[in-house]
Amino acid sequence: MEALILSGEPAAGKTTVARILADRLSLKTMGGGDILKELAKEHGYSPTGDDWWDTKEGIEFLKKREIDPEFDIKADKIMKAKVEEGNIVLTSYTAPWISEKGFKVWLQCSAAKRAERMSKRDNTTHNESENAVHVRDKENYSLYKELYNIEFGKDLSPFHLIIDTSDKTPGQIAEIILTEYEKANK
Repeated sequence: MEALILSGEPAAGKTTVARILADRLSLKTMGGGDILKELAKEHGYSPTGDDWWDTKEGIEFLKKREIDPEFDIKADKIMKAKVEEGNIVLTSYTAPWISEKGFKVWLQCSAAKRAERMSKRDNTTHNESENAVHVRDKENYSLYKELYNIEFGKDLSPFHLIIDTSDKTPGQIAEIILTEYEKANK
């Protein structure tokens, strides 16, 4: 089986939907963020929880990655190899652009809705989450533009499927993906 790759901006629903898909398809799941967290640990950071990226330390690491692209290059090589192996549901900001293989899905959602989700998920104030969304969107775009010339969030040409997650449950999103994935693989 080919890999399923979910991408999208922070708090669009990638991780939650990936877990549902992996469970339904009996596949393993992996996130680019998980790989980067392992690399962060090797450099003295203490990444814990899904909300780590929105903490002061997580944002500091994001800025360090802008200065030293080796973190992302290493993580992307690992992800690309996982896509080549197949039988995985992968969440990644870059894999859709750097890998030829995989069924690629973009999950999009308004910044306001993502901030609302992030606030609930991370137990932060709405203002803190709005700021985190703004910072991460800006930093992610800048990082991947510099590293790979990717127009992150603007160039959606690599994707087989684009879903607005604003008004859908994770289960509904997973069903849409499964339906389209099965059609594409007939």
